[in-house]
Amino acid sequence: MAAQGGLVFQEKVSRLLSKQRGKPVLKPNKTLALKDSVANRKMKKGEATCITEMSVMMACWKQHNFADALCSSEMKAFYTCVHNAQVAMKAKSEQTNAQGGRLLPRQATTLLKRFPNMRTEV
Repeated sequence: MAAQGGLVFQEKVSRLLSKQRGKPVLKPNKTLALKDSVANRKMKKGEATCITEMSVMMACWKQHNFADALCSSEMKAFYTCVHNAQVAMKAKSEQTNAQGGRLLPRQATTLLKRFPNMRTEV
């Protein structure tokens, strides 16, 4: 399968070469080399969890003048929901790390700086 992919790539490169001298038809305006850093973008946040439990707890607090003793069942439900959400998030992150998930931009930059690319064109 890898040999077939190599052949397809060679065919595409041969189509891009001019017929006369074998020089590339397309001339890039930048060098064809990877940078030694990655754009520092923030990862997308997940969706909010336990919103209903939090709103019920805050409504109870407002109703009972912020007395924790009178709203203990609502607080317990909220904390249980938060704990379950944290466990689920941790399991999901461990699963993506075990599967070879994506690197954070900072991690990718440190790896690229540790192993810099050649600055010449291919």
